[in-house]
Parts: sequence; structure tokens; C-alpha cells
Amino acid sequence: MTFHPITKNLLSWYQKNARQLPWRAIASPYRTFVSEIMLQQTRVETVLPYFERWMQTFPDINALASADEQLVLKMWEGLGYYSRARNLHKAAKLIVEKHNGQLPSSIEDLQKLPGIGPYTAGAIASIAFDQPAIAIDGNIRRVISRLSKITSTLSTPEFENACQETLKDLLPKTHAGDFNQALMDLGATICTPKSPVCSDCPLRKFCQAYSAGVQAQLPYRKRKAAVPHHIVTAGVISQNHQVLLCQRPNNALLGGLWEFPGGKLEKDETLAEALMRELVEELQIQVAVKQPIGVYDHAFTHFKITLHAFFCDILSGEPTPTEAQNMQWVSLQDIEQYPMGKVDRLIANQLKKL
Repeated sequence: MTFHPITKNLLSWYQKNARQLPWRAIASPYRTFVSEIMLQQTRVETVLPYFERWMQTFPDINALASADEQLVLKMWEGLGYYSRARNLHKAAKLIVEKHNGQLPSSIEDLQKLPGIGPYTAGAIASIAFDQPAIAIDGNIRRVISRLSKITSTLSTPEFENACQETLKDLLPKTHAGDFNQALMDLGATICTPKSPVCSDCPLRKFCQAYSAGVQAQLPYRKRKAAVPHHIVTAGVISQNHQVLLCQRPNNALLGGLWEFPGGKLEKDETLAEALMRELVEELQIQVAVKQPIGVYDHAFTHFKITLHAFFCDILSGEPTPTEAQNMQWVSLQDIEQYPMGKVDRLIANQLKKL
């Protein structure tokens, strides 16, 4: 098998310098599948403990398919982008039902599974099944933009087409998984966003951006729009040594997770007024807003929040969820069993200390 000189250098470098990762040390299609879903928009360092814990709980596709969704969300808690966990669970069920428990090997069949787009399908097909498939993630885009000195702006059709054309020339018919992982590792360790370590790069002599001295400037990015910032309130309502939790709708942000009820501050409202209004709308109860518990900042993908949590007493009405899919009175001893987003878990942990 004759490789392109760039591909040959890259694979040789990878053989000596591949990152030691648990889904590579013990490889299987299922482990590749789980790792690629976890790695979507998430750093390797963050994923590692979650992957190990996941494999202990759901060691194979059948174990995942038969699991309760609340346990799936609990094992995912803190990793963010929770639709990935729900899609992984749905995909496992489809694999058991329609593919006899075997992950499909073709890109076409992989993309029919929930949560799998072109990149993830290409990564799984190449890594797990050695299919000659292109997989373009953020690291690979950066490496290729510098290697070929692509001057169009990131995320434009021109940029994507230029990446595809370069990769078509370089992608080997065998060892495609190693090739894709080598590009990922190169981008993560050497061809980094800032201050690339060109002196250690196996592709330096081929790199057009390095030759022109513009490697640190590429890829060119669009200016980011200002990120909206919302002020949010949440109420901790106690009764018989239990607190009230609401379960978010499955089709909403943080779907299926449990939270302390509340919502966004509207124009000209005080925090207490916002919380009282939200609890009328969400639970049909009138409350008195009592002492503050804490203030919490958190960033989502497209917006940021500052959440103010307060103790509340019910003045009238019986809690009845109108927006949540469920509600539950929960003791602080049992609250750990309920999967939550980051901010609500911080509130829960703080309540335990009071």
C-alpha cells in the first residue's frame, strides 16, 4: 500500500505518539461509539472519568438499551449537552431492535441513528470498522486549514469544501481510523489553536501556512456575536423535611433533568417578583420569598445565566406542575439520585451543608 507522503509521515508520527486513551486501549465498536458521542463539543480530559464510569455501569449495548433513562442521565450528569445522553440511549435501543445488538458499520446506517451526524458517522466507521471515511472535527479543520493554507472563513461552504478536497487526497484506503485519530491528536497536542508547536510537527515541511509564517492566524474565524445574559431565579420549597423538585420536559434544554422551580427575570421585575410570578405559572402556588441561598453563574452554548436561589414558603395553593413533566418531594438524603444540571446540583449540595 502506497501512502501520500503527508499521510505516511502522519501515520509514522501517530504510531509513536498516539495519546493513551481508554477507548483505544480496549477497543470495540461500542466503546468507540460511546467515546465519540461523549467527545462531541467536550474536551478529552473532561470525558475520561465519565467514560470509565459509563463502561462500568453500561458495559455493552444491551446493558445501555435496557437501562432506565433516569440512570442514563445520572451517569451523564455534569458532562453537559444532555440530548447526547438521551440520543445515545435511543440509539442503543434501535441497535438492539433493528441490528441484533451490533453497531452498523456503514456511514449511511450510522447516520440513521439519533445523535449521529456526518463527523461522528465518519469517525465511528473509520475507527471501529476501518472504512475509508473522512471525519472532520475542530482539530482536523485547524490542521488542514494550516496544512493547505485555507484562507476562507471557518464554517463557510468554501472552507468545508477546501477541507474535503485536501482530505480526499490524503485519506488512505486502509488505516483510515489511524489517519483520522492522528489528525485529531496532532491538533490536540501540537497544531493547537494558540502557539502551535511547529518545531515538533511531523507535517512541518508540507505545511503551507508554516512556510508563509501565518500558521498562528489560521483558521480565520467570524467575529462572535455578543452572548445573551439572563438573570434567573429558583425557589427552594420545603415540606416535611423534603424539597420540591420539578422534572424538565424531554424536548427542552436539560430535558429529563430535575430542578428547583423558577425562571427568568422580566423587565422591571425584582428577583422576588419574578420568582413569585414563575411559581404561579409553573406550579399554581402563591409563595413568600424568604432568605437567599446563593448566586450561581453558568454558561450554556448560546447564552449565560446568573441564578439567584431563595427559600420560599407556600402561602396558598397545592403544587401542580403546568410546564414540568413531573414533580417530586425529595429528601436531601435522596436528592443525589435525581439527575440535575450543574447549577441545581450546586444548590442541592449547598442545602446539605446548611
